[in-house]
Amino acid sequence: MPAYLIVNIQVKDAAAYERYKAEVPALIRKHGGEYLARGGKALVYEGDWKPNRLVLFRFPNMDAIQALFVDPEYQPLKDLRQSVAYTESVAVDGL
Repeated sequence: MPAYLIVNIQVKDAAAYERYKAEVPALIRKHGGEYLARGGKALVYEGDWKPNRLVLFRFPNMDAIQALFVDPEYQPLKDLRQSVAYTESVAVDGL
């Protein structure tokens, strides 16, 4: 069953974040993921949510998302992202 990863990112250092944006797509692909939306216009129709930079991924399953997050190759990029951006993320099973 596919799984989706939804990420809301507030970038604090755009120059440093460029390295993350350049290097992470290869790891996303390595784990079978693909970008469905990446930082485009977002409209809030209900509620008080104030998204910053939304990114939506599709992965083969939840295990693939977990494998990305624990991949030793991802850890330096994760550390970089956490140092230059505030991130909220959630994964959900698809249909």
